[in-house]
Amino acid sequence: MAIRKKSTKSPPVLSHEFVLQNHADIVSCVAMVFLLGLMLEITAKASIIFVTLQYNVTLPATEEQATESVSLYYYGIKDLATVFFYMLVAIIIHAVIQEYMLDKINRRMHFSKTKHSKFNESGQLSAFYLFACVWGTFILISENYISDPTILWRAYPHNLMTFQMKFFYISQLAYWLHAFPELYFQKTKKEDIPRQLVYIGLYLFHIAGAYPLNLNHLGLVLLVLHYFVEFLFHISRLFYFSNEKYQKGFSLWAVLFVLGRLLTLILSVLTVGFGLARAENQKLDFSTGNFNVLAVRIAVLASICVTQAFMMWKFINFQLRRWREHSAFQAPAVKKKPTVTKGRSSKKGTENGVNGTLTSNVADSPRNKKEKSS
Repeated sequence: MAIRKKSTKSPPVLSHEFVLQNHADIVSCVAMVFLLGLMLEITAKASIIFVTLQYNVTLPATEEQATESVSLYYYGIKDLATVFFYMLVAIIIHAVIQEYMLDKINRRMHFSKTKHSKFNESGQLSAFYLFACVWGTFILISENYISDPTILWRAYPHNLMTFQMKFFYISQLAYWLHAFPELYFQKTKKEDIPRQLVYIGLYLFHIAGAYPLNLNHLGLVLLVLHYFVEFLFHISRLFYFSNEKYQKGFSLWAVLFVLGRLLTLILSVLTVGFGLARAENQKLDFSTGNFNVLAVRIAVLASICVTQAFMMWKFINFQLRRWREHSAFQAPAVKKKPTVTKGRSSKKGTENGVNGTLTSNVADSPRNKKEKSS
């Protein structure tokens, strides 16, 4: 992403530069239209579909629960309107974090263009991962997922969700959908777009798959686990940009990354391969949301295993490349005595990378002393 420079001349209205500079204000006006629509009786019914969660069901309270009734939610086509509205909210929050936090730090640190782009990416993602991880952990604790892991597959299909569960999934879909227009708003480099499209598409594919298949319990656990590992990486990269000697965070991330992939496979096989495979009801029923059939289970496990294998393949290639560069730099340079020495010998500086970011903490070898002519 290029560093923006404020100019005294304002660009023409609705021009390319005008949209880039004022996209947060434009999106805020669009979101305000839906909020103002709640105030008018004519438009309230249409606006409420975008702002509030739909498809709620009120269940009577049991003896074990409180005296008040319980409101649960299921999914439907109207959720797309809610996702669209909160996608606008995500764009606004993205702009606020960028302007009032990351841009101020960038001005103080004077990063290069490469580090500037990577710092903004890690700053935005670390904030999102931290928030989503804390939120998801709160849901896991409140619904006793940790004390009773069998809830991942017991009483499937999980077609009724609590308010927190459904809002969590709506927010996840909205955030990763907002990442597509952000590629344009943040002036992402063309060479970085394919990489970002891949991981954005993977997030949307798995979240949008777990949501309609009523695998929201398993999806929540896997998301919290994955978000925690990713948060550690991006917060380590932020510390690395402030001080290039900081490397311990990446070592811890590498260990947790492998453990995270292993735990993801174990939980997926345990839930889909064993828990759901032994369930009594294994008939496809769209009315009740039961997708517990062999073909769906194989497709779910295949998608998870292929994704984890792809991530491990990228991780191993990156670690091997980094290890080769580090070994080539640390190896003692064995130099032959030159027959004729004219001037100083030329040197080539090498750079190592951390997940695609360039570093410059390379110690140059000392200069050779000129030999005295006999």
